[in-house]
Amino acid sequence: MCAVGNSVVQVGPGLALAAVALTALAVAVGWTSGLGQQRPVAVAALRAAVQLAVVSTVLAAVLGSLALSTLFVLLMLTVAAATAAGRVTRLPVHAPGRVRRVAAAGAAVLTGVVPVVALVLASGSVPLRGVAVIPVAGIVIGGAMTATSLAGRRLFDELDQRRGEVDAALALGFLPRDAVLEIARPVAATALVPGLDQTRTVGLVTLPGAFVGVLLGGGSAVEAGAAQLLVLVGLLAAQGLAVWVTLELVARGVLRR
Repeated sequence: MCAVGNSVVQVGPGLALAAVALTALAVAVGWTSGLGQQRPVAVAALRAAVQLAVVSTVLAAVLGSLALSTLFVLLMLTVAAATAAGRVTRLPVHAPGRVRRVAAAGAAVLTGVVPVVALVLASGSVPLRGVAVIPVAGIVIGGAMTATSLAGRRLFDELDQRRGEVDAALALGFLPRDAVLEIARPVAATALVPGLDQTRTVGLVTLPGAFVGVLLGGGSAVEAGAAQLLVLVGLLAAQGLAVWVTLELVARGVLRR
């Protein structure tokens, strides 16, 4: 894929055709492989197209205002919390107890996002402008959301399978939190594997979005590398915090299925 002008793709009929063809391929794979994911794939692709069209229009209006950009970041945090809560508990958003679930998942996401974004902005490495804050915050929020979802799902699955061991620990006099942590702590760490792998292989396997974005924006390769390093270490910190809080929330019974 080659850069054309200031964009990595050409917007036009070719792009629409490629998107439809790739979606059809993904749906076909889901159907013929027996994985049963053809419908979720099709729905996800359609949602992505609609959401990106709407978001692109909204961003054009809010990027010039720091106040509006902040509100947009808060919206992203809310959606991330609701998404993570649904993934962890496997309950629809409208199910009873949604406020409690979303608040618990949101606490994990927020704990990961706030210190990272605050440090990046305080350092002056990212200017306090909507056009810079929204992309950086969006990347960090997405990483914290994914880590929360992965950690929560993995923790509950493991605890379901090893409930007898938790009961045995309780019988030995462990407090409920400590009994859960004995089983859950090693499992929670697996949620950090994707971020660690991405950081370890950056530049060797892929050139992530921040790197490419700086290059396409006219920055040098050195500036692109510095921006990508900032994003990657920020993601590691945000995901570590999010997983830690998720682990504690599950162990204390605050976040549960």
